[in-house]
Parts: sequence; structure tokens; C-alpha cells
Amino acid sequence: MKRILNASLKHLNSFSVHARASQLIELNCEDDLHRFTSEYRFDPCNDLILGGGSNILFARDIEGTVILNRVKGKKISEDSDDQILLEVNAGENWHELVLWSLDQGLSGLENLSLIPGLVGAAPIQNIGAYGVELSDVLDSVQVLDLESGEFYEFPHKECQFAYRSSRFKSASASRHLITRIRLRLGRKSEPNLGYKGLNEELRAMGVSNVTAREVSEAVIRIRRRRLPDPQVIGNAGSFFKNPLVSRSTADLMKREFDELPVFMQSDNTAKLSAAWLIEKCGWKGRGVGRAAVSDQHALVLVNKGNATGSEILVLANNICASVKTRFGIELQAEPRIIQ
Repeated sequence: MKRILNASLKHLNSFSVHARASQLIELNCEDDLHRFTSEYRFDPCNDLILGGGSNILFARDIEGTVILNRVKGKKISEDSDDQILLEVNAGENWHELVLWSLDQGLSGLENLSLIPGLVGAAPIQNIGAYGVELSDVLDSVQVLDLESGEFYEFPHKECQFAYRSSRFKSASASRHLITRIRLRLGRKSEPNLGYKGLNEELRAMGVSNVTAREVSEAVIRIRRRRLPDPQVIGNAGSFFKNPLVSRSTADLMKREFDELPVFMQSDNTAKLSAAWLIEKCGWKGRGVGRAAVSDQHALVLVNKGNATGSEILVLANNICASVKTRFGIELQAEPRIIQ
């Protein structure tokens, strides 16, 4: 277990904003998990569990301790002719896991290629892209209860998954440290091509007989073309959720704005394109101080260089106000905002 006092968090968040923590504790093995609960009392008011830092915005310093779970490891615990149960520790890199699964001839994660971050953060946000969400393949989540020091297993039905949300983002946000997830993956490739852009990309690649690996390659090509690389310019990917509205509201908006992308859902709701709303308000490529909206994608806010978290937050709030004024739609941020 590694401890650092007065630790910089600049290189632990993909926005690359300056922030500090009074103490940083890094857990690197199973024994560290047990030592942590026996030696340290977690304070939910001042402490923070941090994954890969790809879905967080620091608008202030952390007065308490930041905990990094970097325990790695994965194994196949059940294996049948057409399906396997894969256990993955929270410290594994998500995209590397996707590539590893493809190397094993497994399918199910290919649409989630190139999503930044660590495995432990994936259930919190119920990560999703190109027609697939983590909840589609997740079997269970193991957590360490930071109050009792006990380990618990939450089966899928108890994870309360929703669009970019779960019980670990709400009720359990400050109590449970995710230590491991179980995934059900297939040995037979059954590509999910419901997302229109995927079919177009695969055609451009000259692919006819689609495999899981080719879906992954198509997703990677799309993401690299559309989204700025956080290694080049600080960002946290999509900053805003696509707003969910009633079907009647979507119908009214579609009549007024014919070109608005609307995605009908199975529960009589509709998802609107936040990127379209933001772009129509004139924000794409514009900025406030050292923070800006990417000229590649209107959902992405970027750190042009030494922007503070507060500057990025001001930009986000200005965008929300614009969309609310023009369209009457409330935007919600995807990243966790520390302010």
C-alpha cells in the first residue's frame, strides 16, 4: 500500500486540471484491500475513490484522502461451449480488457472499445457506446463495504442499472469500493450493429462477413476520428448525457426542429441528441477562457492549456443555460464534478 501526502492529481484526471489531495493511498494487491479497511476509516464527506480519472472534473482540491484501487487480475471462472463467465479485478484497464477478450475469441465487449478508464469505474457509469451498455453483459459486481470492511456481491438485478447510472453512482457512491466484476461473454460472434454509423464504417472498411474484432476496429476508427485524444488535449469524453424526454415532448420538438436526431426508447420515452442541441446554440468550437467546446464534437469540453476545473465548469453551466433558454431542455453532466 502506497501513501503520498499533499499529492498532485493533475496526472490522475483526463482533463489534466491542477488539483491536490491531502493524502493519496494506492492499493496494489488483495492484501492492500484488507489492510486499508483495518488501518483507515473512510470519511465519505472528505475522501474520494478515484478510478482512471476519465470521468471526473476537479473544481477544487480534496481535503481528505484519495483512494486508488489498482489491483489487477482476471480469470475465466465458468466455461461452456458458447459462453464464459469472466472475473476481472477493478484495476485493469478497460480497453486493454476489450482487446484481450477479442484475442480469446470472445464477443460482447467489442462495441465498448477505446472507452478510457479502469474496469472498476465501468459499472458506476454503466458505460455504453454504439448500441451496447455494460449492463448488457455484466453478471455481478463485488464491492468492499468501507463502513463494515466486508465484501459483498451484487447480482445484476441489484445493481439498479439505468442510462449512465447505477446504484454505485447514487446510494452507494461513498460507501462501496468496487473490487471486481463478472462478465458473461460469448464464444460465438453475434455483432450488435444497431448503431447506424457502425454499418457505414464497416462498409467503408470493405467488410461483408462481420466479426467481433471488425466491429471493434470500426468503433475505434469512429472514436479516433470524432473524439479528441485526452493524451493530446485534456478532456473527459462526452460531458453531457443525451436528455431523456417523454415521447410527446420529442414529437413536439421534432415537428419544430425536423433535423433533430431523436432515438425512441422502449419505455415510451425518447433520447435527444445533446450534441445537436449544443451545436445549434453555437457552442461547437467556442470557449470561455482556457476551456472550450471541441471543434470535433460538441459533447466534448476540452482544456486548451492550464484551464482550471472552475473554468471548465463555468463553460458547462453556460452551455446548459443556452440549451435551456432556446429549447427548454435540461442537460445533465456525465462526469462527476467535485466542487
